[in-house]
Amino acid sequence: MADDRRLRIGEFSRRVGVSPELLRAWETRYGLLRPERSGGGLRLFSEQDERRVGLMLENLDTGMPAAEAARLAIGGRIHGANKGPRASAEIERALSDGVEALDEPMTQAALDRLLDAFALPQALSEVILPFLHRLGERWAATEVNVAQEHFASNIIGGRLRTLASGWGDGVGPRAVLACQPGERHDLGLLCFGLALRERGWRITYLGADTPLRDVAAVCGELEPAIVVLCAVKPERFRRHAEEILGLGTQARVAIGGAGATRTLAGQLGVELLEADAVVAASTLVP
Repeated sequence: MADDRRLRIGEFSRRVGVSPELLRAWETRYGLLRPERSGGGLRLFSEQDERRVGLMLENLDTGMPAAEAARLAIGGRIHGANKGPRASAEIERALSDGVEALDEPMTQAALDRLLDAFALPQALSEVILPFLHRLGERWAATEVNVAQEHFASNIIGGRLRTLASGWGDGVGPRAVLACQPGERHDLGLLCFGLALRERGWRITYLGADTPLRDVAAVCGELEPAIVVLCAVKPERFRRHAEEILGLGTQARVAIGGAGATRTLAGQLGVELLEADAVVAASTLVP
């Protein structure tokens, strides 16, 4: 594209080998393309747009989900090869070292390395979720203190929420995600939402400690394909059994988290998400 000549979408599509419809989807859903507008309102694409499309295609060729491929392409990066269990173990150790030292730059650098080395679903299932599980065990065994646990939760939660930007956009089925009243541990639910978004769902995230009457009000307004409720203790479900039963008459409902069991799901008349967050997201059918 000599001298940064701007191309209209038809010519640009032929140049990069991607259909206009898919280009529009990448622009709308992921912000991959940033065309200027002609005086008549036509999109005009630049060399920078062409470079991003090239990176997007290379990332997709590795099997990476589209959202993660676009995130890397926008940053001018190509996904590195999957480095396997050894790499994930090394990154988890670096993450643990940063948390124990309360070293924010070290912890952020470990997360940067993780997201560069692995597609998002792999990063969640192979490092983030196991790390959070072990962190909880170590906190219970007093191997880490409250300050370190809060430090880790704040940094990882912040990164997950950044990755969640725009996850309500699109045309896929909608999922409403909420933690049970009194439940403040929402990182697992965030991971589930990110994994679900990778599979084309739109996410409405209500987060920690959400009153079920508010969940019901949201369902009445949005008519989601599913509502997922999360808790780490079964008591948080049992305490609100009547409200969950009522919600089940209004929408499709599933429960997940360490507090969710098959027996409890049967008693409440809801579905059970019994695998880890990424696997559960892969099995959920609208």
